[in-house]
Amino acid sequence: MRRRCLWLIPAFFSAALTAQSAATAPAADPVAALGFSYRLPSDWTLVASKPQSQTATPPAVLPLQPAPKGAACIRVPETARHGDPASVIVVVALPFDCFGQAMTADDLPGFGSGAADGLKQAFDLSAPVESSYSLGNHPFWAERAKGNPKGHNELQYTLEIVCGVLKKSAVCWMAMAADQASLRAFEQMSVSLDSDAATPLVPDAAFDKAPSAP
Repeated sequence: MRRRCLWLIPAFFSAALTAQSAATAPAADPVAALGFSYRLPSDWTLVASKPQSQTATPPAVLPLQPAPKGAACIRVPETARHGDPASVIVVVALPFDCFGQAMTADDLPGFGSGAADGLKQAFDLSAPVESSYSLGNHPFWAERAKGNPKGHNELQYTLEIVCGVLKKSAVCWMAMAADQASLRAFEQMSVSLDSDAATPLVPDAAFDKAPSAP
């Protein structure tokens, strides 16, 4: 399953960074059908999304290769940005009823690290570290790295991907943080999973003594 999501991250970060129109949103709408809800940091701004037809087909596989399984099932509930230079949060979900099979905790490391590998198409990365933890009964995988867009060494970011397996979907929250405050806001974002009580997305100790990614 790992290679099916390699193309996701660069396309969504690119869309977030180049979108021209935006609207202020005090909170994110729940994605109840997918089994989760979340609340964006209050001072972040929603970026206008492209139509589904423009975001569902992976640029990396056009025009000669068939789209990977599940490409048309990907949902991008929201993209948000903050500050200048912009920090960006992207939410990506894969509904199991559309995908045709459910994922398990055993699938999560491959799914998450495959998504993280996709960043290498658009960013020069260094010092990646991985973490695994649980929110309630839900397994989570996370990776944090330093990076800059290819060809732009002057733009330094912390890139973090947090992926979990729910009853109805797999979901990844992704951040490109220009400063520590933006990274903290991302990690403290309130999420509710399968109707559980709300909790911060990333526990404070999640990356303490986390192993370096291979």
